[in-house]
Amino acid sequence: MDAISRFRPVCAALAVAGLLGAPAGGQVPGKDAPAPDVEAAPPAQGFADRISVSWVLVAVLVRERGGGFVDDLLEEDFRLLVDGEPVAVESFDRGRDAPVSLIVLQDLSGSMENGGKIDTSRRALGDLIARVRPGDELALASFAGGRLAVEVPFTGNRGALGEAMALWHPYGTTALHDAVAWIPEISSEGRHPKRAVLLVTDGVDNASAISPEVARGIIERAHLPVYVVGLGTHGAVPAAENGAVAADSYARLLQRLARASGGQYFAARRPEDVPVAVQATLAALRREYVLGFPAADSASPTFRSIEVEVRGGRLLAAHRLGYTGGPPADLPAAGPGGTNPAH
Repeated sequence: MDAISRFRPVCAALAVAGLLGAPAGGQVPGKDAPAPDVEAAPPAQGFADRISVSWVLVAVLVRERGGGFVDDLLEEDFRLLVDGEPVAVESFDRGRDAPVSLIVLQDLSGSMENGGKIDTSRRALGDLIARVRPGDELALASFAGGRLAVEVPFTGNRGALGEAMALWHPYGTTALHDAVAWIPEISSEGRHPKRAVLLVTDGVDNASAISPEVARGIIERAHLPVYVVGLGTHGAVPAAENGAVAADSYARLLQRLARASGGQYFAARRPEDVPVAVQATLAALRREYVLGFPAADSASPTFRSIEVEVRGGRLLAAHRLGYTGGPPADLPAAGPGGTNPAH
C-alpha cells in the first residue's frame, strides 16, 4: 500500500460489511484495486444504516468497584442482554490470553507540531510497540490534510512500525471525524476477534465532511472499542455554519466516541500524561473479554441496546452501548452455554 492512500466510499462500505459478516482476515472486495488520485470522501452518511449484522462481537472490560481489573472470569460468569432480553453467548475469548489486533490512528495535522505533541506521541507509541507480544498485530495509520495513510498494515514487525513513525511530520488540516469513519475498513484486515483502536489526537477538527454524531454512529456499528488519547483537548467547539456556538467541547466529543464504542478516553494535558495513557490502553486490552452472538439479517436494521451483567452485579462491566442491525438469531434466551446463571 502506498505511503499515502485514498479510499473510495464504496470500499469502506464493503469493508464494514466484511467485518460484520465474514471471518477475520478475509479479503475485502475491491480493496486491491488502485484508488484514484482524488480527495478522499468519508463514507456516505446513510450507508451504515443499510448494513445487516450477521455476527455481533462485544468487548467487555471488567473491574472491581475499587478500580482493579478482573481477568480470570469464565464464560458462565457473564449474562448478555439485547434490548433487555437474555441472549446466549456463542463465542467467548478470555481476556489476558487472547492476542490483539490493534489499530494505532495518529493525528498528523499541523496542530500536532505545537508543544512537541508529535514527539511525545512518537515516544509513547514506541514504548507500546516494544511491549507487543508474539501473536499480537498492530496496524499504523495517520491522517492529515484530508488524507488517511495506512502506513503499515497489520503486522508484528516492530522494526517496520518504528521506521514508519520516524517519518512522521505534521502538516495540513484535521479531518478527525472523517478519519474515524475509515477505521472499520482498516480493521477488516485484522486476524483476531479481539480488535481495538488507539486514537491519538489533539481533537481540533477543522476539515471533516461528516459530523461527530455520524462518525460515532459508524463506530457504534463496527464492534470496535476506541481508546482515545486526547492531547490538550479542552477548548470549545468552533462556531457552527449558522453562526451559533456549540456548547460542547472537543474533550466531550472524544469522550462520547470512546464511551459509545466501549473504549476509554484519556485526557493528556501534559506530555507525561501520554505514555501513561498509552500503557493504560494496553493494560485494558490485555484484560478485555470478547463475547459473540449471531444476529438475524434484517431489511430494516435498527439500533439495539446491549447490557452485560457479571456475577450478580458485584463487578463493573464496560462495553459498547449497542449495535445497529437485525435482532439476535433465534436462540434459547439463556445464559452462556445454554444455562441461566444466578445473578
